[in-house]
Amino acid sequence: MSMKALRPLIAICGTTGVGKSNLAVEIALQIAKSGHQMYNSAKIINADAMQVYAGMDVITNKIPLSERQGVEHALIGFKSPHEQYVVGQWVKDALHAIDDAHKKHQIPIVVGGTSYWIQHLLFPNRLAKDINLVDDLERPPSSIFQASEELASAIKLLPQELQDLFVCLPDPAPSAESDPEEAFRLYNLLKALDESVAARWHWKDTRKVLRSIRIIQETGRKPSELIHEQSQDILQPRFRTLCFWVYSKPEILKPRLDLRVDKMLEQGLLDEVRDLQALPKNPDPSSNEEEVDPASNYSFGIYQSIGYREFHKYILAPDPSKEEFSEAVRNMKTSTRQYAKRQISWLRNKLLPMLYAANESEENDEHPEPSTFTYLLDATELGENWTKIVRDPAVNITDAFLAHQPLPDPLTLSDVAKELLDIERKDTDPRAVLNARRKIICPVCTIDPAQPFMVEEGKEWKLHQKSRIHRRRAYKPLSEAEIEERKRQGRRKKDSGKVSDNGLVR
Repeated sequence: MSMKALRPLIAICGTTGVGKSNLAVEIALQIAKSGHQMYNSAKIINADAMQVYAGMDVITNKIPLSERQGVEHALIGFKSPHEQYVVGQWVKDALHAIDDAHKKHQIPIVVGGTSYWIQHLLFPNRLAKDINLVDDLERPPSSIFQASEELASAIKLLPQELQDLFVCLPDPAPSAESDPEEAFRLYNLLKALDESVAARWHWKDTRKVLRSIRIIQETGRKPSELIHEQSQDILQPRFRTLCFWVYSKPEILKPRLDLRVDKMLEQGLLDEVRDLQALPKNPDPSSNEEEVDPASNYSFGIYQSIGYREFHKYILAPDPSKEEFSEAVRNMKTSTRQYAKRQISWLRNKLLPMLYAANESEENDEHPEPSTFTYLLDATELGENWTKIVRDPAVNITDAFLAHQPLPDPLTLSDVAKELLDIERKDTDPRAVLNARRKIICPVCTIDPAQPFMVEEGKEWKLHQKSRIHRRRAYKPLSEAEIEERKRQGRRKKDSGKVSDNGLVR
């Protein structure tokens, strides 16, 4: 397949607060104005995991209708807050939207901060068969489950309570905060069936643990086996892709994000949190919605959005104080900054290596030219400078990309681009990903074996060993009486729905 045979797609990613949505609209308007030979307009496809939900426009920071300037937007505001919507489902829906756009001679512009979704859209065969299983999810597990011989043997060796759990999995995943015992029991089930995959997750990450078990249930295979099979596939992109990474320097972005939180509060964020709290726990049984307790499950659907968790308890308090409000604001600003930092980390450590590796594999194959083109746009400055440094270069590069004309060297756009795009090449083999970031139990800091203290091996483990609390416990272990008292305190916290990490009172 030649490079020109791949259909074109534009992807815009980056942190929150850099103008991704506005850039997508600007590029779409320019495409319609330019009148390219094959494409006369554009369709914008949302790739933000929270913006897929209907309503809650402030807390999810959707682009207002007035700012869309008549450009078609897809996969935005179309899911109920009670629906769980995961990457495999989005990829399937996005592919339908992209096919529809190409049939109408539109350029699909995929834009959003959930780079994990964009990555799996651009590169097939890197999900654990999620896309192929979306239709099967409507059927009961018994109708599609047929275990391999090795897996069937492992299931037979399970204790009866874990066998019962495997047959009747919770839906949605239990909250590690309100039900740590059930959360750890679910983790032990995964560990008994596929220890290498279980080592990737913290036992509190119940959503990922449950998804891994569902893959076993739906395919009759261990996820680790599927990952090893995926490693045999050559990394090839689905589309001829132009990827824009919109970036802002952290020292400028941080205060900008703080101001945005203040603006969201002025625009009615607290009213939206109240609206979410007022939603019925028991949705229409005839729909695809699920029963959710918004008081405890912060890992489900829109309840994951930054702002809900931070203000949830403040709003429920009978007589909240100014100090509690200020604390909630501080927590939301901290969460927003941390999220932006994680977004940058994913782009540099996950998406960029995939984009580069795809081009390298093509150089050794039948493709004389790359099929993915990645540019960093420095959005540190807004206003007129944003138009000059972000909008104009993006429009010019897009015109050249669609016309199959020579494109500029990405490293020449700015000093920031030269610094951040020039990364060390990383192993993108799924097996390397499987073996990375494994979680280990710290026996010194584990008070209750039913709620072990887990740390990521490598750098985090080394830092933890140097921490004051670890060194103090290693030097002077808790007595049995102190351990029992900590456990009792943990149980009391659980009963009040306020369990902290490891069931400890801090």
